[in-house]
Amino acid sequence: MTRLVPGLVALLAAAAAVLTGCAGPVTDGPAASSAVPEGDGPVVAFYGDSYTLGTGASDASRRWSTIVSEERGWREYNPSVNGLGFVNHRTLFEGGDLPGLVIDAEPDIVFVTMGLNDAFSFDARGDEIHAQIGDDLDRIASGLPDARLVVVEPFWYTDDRPASVDVIGGWVHDAADEVGADWVPGASRWLEGHPEWMAADGLHPNDEGYAEMARRMDGELATLGL
Repeated sequence: MTRLVPGLVALLAAAAAVLTGCAGPVTDGPAASSAVPEGDGPVVAFYGDSYTLGTGASDASRRWSTIVSEERGWREYNPSVNGLGFVNHRTLFEGGDLPGLVIDAEPDIVFVTMGLNDAFSFDARGDEIHAQIGDDLDRIASGLPDARLVVVEPFWYTDDRPASVDVIGGWVHDAADEVGADWVPGASRWLEGHPEWMAADGLHPNDEGYAEMARRMDGELATLGL
Protein backbone atom coordinates (compact mmCIF):
# COMPACT_ATOMS: atom_id res chain seq x y z
CA MET A 1 0.00 0.00 0.00
CA THR A 2 1.38 3.42 -0.91
CA ARG A 3 1.96 5.63 2.13
CA LEU A 4 1.31 9.33 2.51
CA VAL A 5 4.19 11.66 1.70
CA PRO A 6 6.05 12.52 4.93
CA GLY A 7 4.97 15.89 6.30
CA LEU A 8 1.49 15.73 4.79
CA VAL A 9 -0.15 13.52 7.41
CA ALA A 10 -1.08 16.32 9.82
CA LEU A 11 -2.17 18.59 6.98
CA LEU A 12 -4.43 15.96 5.45
CA ALA A 13 -5.93 14.98 8.79
CA ALA A 14 -6.85 18.59 9.50
CA ALA A 15 -8.19 19.10 6.00
CA ALA A 16 -10.29 15.94 6.18
CA ALA A 17 -11.89 17.17 9.39
CA VAL A 18 -12.80 20.49 7.80
CA LEU A 19 -13.92 19.11 4.44
CA THR A 20 -16.30 16.67 6.09
CA GLY A 21 -17.25 18.90 8.99
CA CYS A 22 -18.53 21.66 6.71
CA ALA A 23 -21.22 19.32 5.44
CA GLY A 24 -23.16 18.98 8.68
CA PRO A 25 -24.72 15.52 8.83
CA VAL A 26 -23.25 13.57 5.94
CA THR A 27 -25.85 11.86 3.78
CA ASP A 28 -25.99 10.46 0.30
CA GLY A 29 -29.09 12.44 -0.59
CA PRO A 30 -29.28 15.55 -2.74
CA ALA A 31 -29.21 19.13 -1.54
CA ALA A 32 -32.69 20.48 -0.88
CA SER A 33 -32.54 22.73 -3.96
CA SER A 34 -31.34 19.97 -6.27
CA ALA A 35 -33.90 19.00 -8.90
CA VAL A 36 -34.03 18.48 -12.64
CA PRO A 37 -35.00 21.87 -14.09
CA GLU A 38 -37.86 22.08 -16.53
CA GLY A 39 -37.02 22.90 -20.13
CA ASP A 40 -35.98 21.43 -23.43
CA GLY A 41 -32.19 21.10 -23.10
CA PRO A 42 -30.32 17.89 -22.31
CA VAL A 43 -30.41 16.76 -18.68
CA VAL A 44 -26.87 16.60 -17.28
CA ALA A 45 -26.27 14.96 -13.89
CA PHE A 46 -23.24 15.46 -11.65
CA TYR A 47 -21.98 12.84 -9.19
CA GLY A 48 -19.50 14.73 -7.04
CA ASP A 49 -18.34 16.18 -3.75
CA SER A 50 -17.90 19.74 -2.46
CA TYR A 51 -15.86 20.79 -5.50
CA THR A 52 -18.87 20.07 -7.71
CA LEU A 53 -21.47 21.18 -5.17
CA GLY A 54 -19.73 24.57 -5.25
CA THR A 55 -18.68 24.95 -1.63
CA GLY A 56 -16.63 28.14 -1.27
CA ALA A 57 -18.43 29.99 -4.08
CA SER A 58 -20.43 33.10 -3.28
CA ASP A 59 -23.46 31.58 -4.99
CA ALA A 60 -24.34 28.29 -6.68
CA SER A 61 -24.42 30.12 -10.01
CA ARG A 62 -20.65 30.61 -9.69
CA ARG A 63 -19.72 26.94 -9.41
CA TRP A 64 -18.03 25.37 -12.43
CA SER A 65 -20.81 22.86 -13.13
CA THR A 66 -23.44 25.59 -13.40
CA ILE A 67 -21.25 27.86 -15.53
CA VAL A 68 -20.54 25.01 -17.95
CA SER A 69 -24.18 23.91 -18.02
CA GLU A 70 -25.57 27.39 -18.65
CA GLU A 71 -23.11 28.00 -21.48
CA ARG A 72 -24.37 24.86 -23.21
CA GLY A 73 -28.09 25.09 -22.48
CA TRP A 74 -27.94 22.00 -20.27
CA ARG A 75 -30.45 21.28 -17.52
CA GLU A 76 -28.21 20.69 -14.50
CA TYR A 77 -29.06 18.06 -11.90
CA ASN A 78 -26.43 18.36 -9.19
CA PRO A 79 -27.03 16.39 -5.97
CA SER A 80 -23.32 16.49 -5.00
CA VAL A 81 -22.50 16.29 -1.27
CA ASN A 82 -19.74 17.83 0.85
CA GLY A 83 -17.18 15.32 2.10
CA LEU A 84 -18.41 12.44 -0.06
CA GLY A 85 -16.06 9.93 -1.63
CA PHE A 86 -16.39 6.61 -3.35
CA VAL A 87 -16.25 5.21 0.20
CA ASN A 88 -15.38 8.20 2.40
CA HIS A 89 -18.44 9.26 4.40
CA ARG A 90 -20.56 7.06 2.18
CA THR A 91 -23.52 5.65 4.07
CA LEU A 92 -25.45 4.07 1.19
CA PHE A 93 -24.28 1.90 -1.68
CA GLU A 94 -27.53 1.10 -3.45
CA GLY A 95 -31.02 2.59 -3.44
CA GLY A 96 -31.11 6.24 -2.41
CA ASP A 97 -27.40 6.97 -2.80
CA LEU A 98 -26.00 9.46 -5.31
CA PRO A 99 -25.44 6.97 -8.15
CA GLY A 100 -29.03 5.83 -7.66
CA LEU A 101 -30.33 9.39 -7.74
CA VAL A 102 -28.31 10.09 -10.88
CA ILE A 103 -29.73 7.01 -12.61
CA ASP A 104 -33.28 7.89 -11.53
CA ALA A 105 -32.92 11.36 -13.13
CA GLU A 106 -32.49 9.65 -16.53
CA PRO A 107 -29.89 12.17 -17.74
CA ASP A 108 -28.45 12.46 -21.21
CA ILE A 109 -24.95 13.10 -19.84
CA VAL A 110 -23.37 12.15 -16.51
CA PHE A 111 -20.26 13.70 -14.95
CA VAL A 112 -18.35 11.77 -12.28
CA THR A 113 -15.98 14.01 -10.30
CA MET A 114 -15.23 11.87 -7.26
CA GLY A 115 -12.11 10.76 -5.43
CA LEU A 116 -10.64 13.76 -3.60
CA ASN A 117 -12.03 12.79 -0.20
CA ASP A 118 -10.98 9.16 -0.53
CA ALA A 119 -7.34 10.29 -0.37
CA PHE A 120 -7.89 10.94 3.34
CA SER A 121 -8.68 7.28 4.07
CA PHE A 122 -6.48 5.68 1.43
CA ASP A 123 -4.12 3.83 3.78
CA ALA A 124 -6.95 2.26 5.77
CA ARG A 125 -9.39 1.56 2.93
CA GLY A 126 -7.42 1.46 -0.32
CA ASP A 127 -8.70 -1.90 -1.50
CA GLU A 128 -12.28 -0.91 -0.74
CA ILE A 129 -11.88 2.38 -2.61
CA HIS A 130 -10.45 0.59 -5.65
CA ALA A 131 -13.34 -1.87 -5.78
CA GLN A 132 -16.04 0.76 -5.23
CA ILE A 133 -14.77 2.98 -8.06
CA GLY A 134 -15.33 0.14 -10.50
CA ASP A 135 -18.68 -0.77 -8.94
CA ASP A 136 -20.02 2.78 -9.17
CA LEU A 137 -18.96 3.41 -12.75
CA ASP A 138 -20.23 0.03 -13.90
CA ARG A 139 -23.55 0.63 -12.15
CA ILE A 140 -24.02 4.07 -13.74
CA ALA A 141 -23.00 2.84 -17.18
CA SER A 142 -25.30 -0.18 -16.94
CA GLY A 143 -28.19 1.82 -15.52
CA LEU A 144 -27.92 4.53 -18.20
CA PRO A 145 -26.84 2.70 -21.36
CA ASP A 146 -27.85 5.59 -23.63
CA ALA A 147 -26.21 8.36 -21.57
CA ARG A 148 -22.78 9.79 -22.28
CA LEU A 149 -20.52 9.28 -19.26
CA VAL A 150 -17.76 11.82 -18.58
CA VAL A 151 -15.30 10.88 -15.84
CA VAL A 152 -13.00 13.60 -14.51
CA GLU A 153 -9.61 13.07 -12.89
CA PRO A 154 -10.21 13.66 -9.16
CA PHE A 155 -9.70 17.28 -8.16
CA TRP A 156 -7.02 18.29 -5.65
CA TYR A 157 -6.44 21.51 -3.75
CA THR A 158 -2.80 21.92 -2.64
CA ASP A 159 0.52 22.02 -4.46
CA ASP A 160 1.77 19.28 -2.11
CA ARG A 161 -0.01 16.02 -2.78
CA PRO A 162 0.10 12.56 -1.23
CA ALA A 163 0.90 9.63 -3.49
CA SER A 164 -2.70 8.47 -2.99
CA VAL A 165 -3.99 11.27 -5.26
CA ASP A 166 -2.28 9.80 -8.32
CA VAL A 167 -3.05 6.20 -7.32
CA ILE A 168 -6.77 6.91 -6.95
CA GLY A 169 -6.72 8.96 -10.16
CA GLY A 170 -5.24 5.97 -11.95
CA TRP A 171 -7.93 3.69 -10.61
CA VAL A 172 -10.65 6.10 -11.74
CA HIS A 173 -9.07 6.34 -15.21
CA ASP A 174 -8.89 2.56 -15.52
CA ALA A 175 -12.52 2.18 -14.46
CA ALA A 176 -13.59 4.86 -16.93
CA ASP A 177 -11.84 2.98 -19.72
CA GLU A 178 -13.53 -0.26 -18.66
CA VAL A 179 -17.00 1.22 -19.22
CA GLY A 180 -16.07 3.24 -22.32
CA ALA A 181 -16.48 6.62 -20.62
CA ASP A 182 -14.91 9.86 -21.78
CA TRP A 183 -11.93 10.89 -19.64
CA VAL A 184 -10.95 14.41 -18.56
CA PRO A 185 -7.26 14.39 -17.51
CA GLY A 186 -5.23 16.80 -15.43
CA ALA A 187 -8.00 18.17 -13.20
CA SER A 188 -6.03 17.49 -10.03
CA ARG A 189 -3.61 20.27 -11.04
CA TRP A 190 -6.03 22.92 -12.30
CA LEU A 191 -5.69 24.98 -9.11
CA GLU A 192 -2.01 24.28 -8.54
CA GLY A 193 0.21 27.29 -7.86
CA HIS A 194 -2.67 29.73 -7.34
CA PRO A 195 -3.57 30.23 -3.68
CA GLU A 196 -5.54 33.32 -4.71
CA TRP A 197 -8.08 30.98 -6.29
CA MET A 198 -8.96 29.45 -2.92
CA ALA A 199 -11.72 30.52 -0.52
CA ALA A 200 -10.99 31.77 3.00
CA ASP A 201 -11.05 28.19 4.35
CA GLY A 202 -8.03 27.33 2.20
CA LEU A 203 -9.72 24.10 1.12
CA HIS A 204 -12.29 25.03 -1.52
CA PRO A 205 -12.13 27.24 -4.60
CA ASN A 206 -13.52 30.76 -4.51
CA ASP A 207 -15.46 32.34 -7.39
CA GLU A 208 -12.23 32.95 -9.30
CA GLY A 209 -11.13 29.36 -8.75
CA TYR A 210 -14.42 27.96 -9.98
CA ALA A 211 -14.26 30.25 -13.01
CA GLU A 212 -10.84 28.80 -13.82
CA MET A 213 -12.17 25.26 -13.37
CA ALA A 214 -15.03 26.09 -15.74
CA ARG A 215 -12.56 27.51 -18.28
CA ARG A 216 -10.41 24.40 -18.14
CA MET A 217 -13.43 22.12 -18.30
CA ASP A 218 -14.74 24.05 -21.32
CA GLY A 219 -11.52 23.29 -23.16
CA GLU A 220 -11.62 19.61 -22.31
CA LEU A 221 -15.27 19.27 -23.27
CA ALA A 222 -14.66 21.00 -26.59
CA THR A 223 -12.02 18.36 -27.30
CA LEU A 224 -14.63 15.70 -26.55
CA GLY A 225 -17.19 17.40 -28.79
CA LEU A 226 -19.46 18.47 -25.93
